[in-house]
Amino acid sequence: MSVSRESKDSTPVRSAKVGARREGREAALQALCLMDLCGWLAHEVPHAVWSENPLQPRTRAFAVRLAEGVHREQEQIDALIIKIAENWEIKRMATVDRCVLRLATYELLFEKDTPDRVIINEALEIVKKYSTVESFKFVNGILDKIRLERPSHG
Repeated sequence: MSVSRESKDSTPVRSAKVGARREGREAALQALCLMDLCGWLAHEVPHAVWSENPLQPRTRAFAVRLAEGVHREQEQIDALIIKIAENWEIKRMATVDRCVLRLATYELLFEKDTPDRVIINEALEIVKKYSTVESFKFVNGILDKIRLERPSHG
């Protein structure tokens, strides 16, 4: 859920924490798409392509942590997505959708400091920005099932 407040001119203003985390997720998505399409490893993604705008050091560290985590755990993440997305081959999914699913699934499984509803909402906001209405529905359905059926850790 995006936290916002209104400025003096009634323009919504995101809190710095939410905005920075979204920026980090979007930068991680850019890296994951390049890794997916080009076969690069996380450390091979050129720094210039992480974001259109320069990232603050903490935001860049968050983005790198997410991209490297997805890459490290991709086999487990993909297995779970394939299990949940019955009759869908992961390589036939749109690249953005596949990478958003991987990113959010990684966070649901391994990033315990963020509430599930925030992770899913952030993924959906990113899908709305970079993909289609149909993708929004697809990603929402898959992530909700992953949230409910994910393996417990500890």
